[in-house]
Amino acid sequence: MTSWAVLGRRIAGYSPVDDAISRLAATGAPDRNAMTAGLVAFGVGLPIYGVALRSALPGPAWICATTTGVATLGVAAFPLGSPTRDAIHGLFAGIGYASLAATPLAAAGPLARLGSRHWARSAVGAGAVSAVSLLATVAGPASGLFQRIGLTVTDAWVVASAVEILRGKRSASFS
Repeated sequence: MTSWAVLGRRIAGYSPVDDAISRLAATGAPDRNAMTAGLVAFGVGLPIYGVALRSALPGPAWICATTTGVATLGVAAFPLGSPTRDAIHGLFAGIGYASLAATPLAAAGPLARLGSRHWARSAVGAGAVSAVSLLATVAGPASGLFQRIGLTVTDAWVVASAVEILRGKRSASFS
């Protein structure tokens, strides 16, 4: 998230409201290497989070998180720049969007069953806002803004839940 927030400001004519984040890592983009490094870091971090989530919470949420990481690595490996790469990039991005929005949604039921109602509600909220926002990216206007909303909401939930998992090593997790 930090990569696209910082790098988008450095490119003349780039609009975070209208332009996709992937444009920052496209072939020929001035900060392509930095944006690709951010994508790779996220792509590696999500499967690590998935392992921790699997230990902390029953259910398939960890699979969703891991899938998001692998899809993000695919996005990084196939930057925008040619029709073939654009299509492969789009496929990985779509898988990443769906699995990222699904991560908190898949965690909501197990969290509720564990009695973590606050966490369950936040998971449903984050997943729903993310899913609706990411779907809105294909509708047309303000696609960059909706992409950022959809990704930021779920990224924030992942970070907060990762902190809770780490705290759980010392106390009850997801309390």
